Amino acid sequence: SLQYAFRDRKNRKRNFRSLWIARISAAASELDIRYSLLINSLHKNNILLNRKILSEIAISDSATFKQVVEKALK
Repeated sequence: SLQYAFRDRKNRKRNFRSLWIARISAAASELDIRYSLLINSLHKNNILLNRKILSEIAISDSATFKQVVEKALK
């Protein structure tokens, strides 16, 4: 059982990351931008938001997410 616990602690991180990516991708597609282009633009413009925070912003406050996207694309 300890082997499963160790393995699943790693898998939980993987599952959450894929959930965050799916949420960001869905919110970005509403704004007609691809996920990969958004993440690339964020990195190029030195906007340091990780996927967890970006996902929370996309879910809870779409206006702020739109502002972040616009800032990233400039």
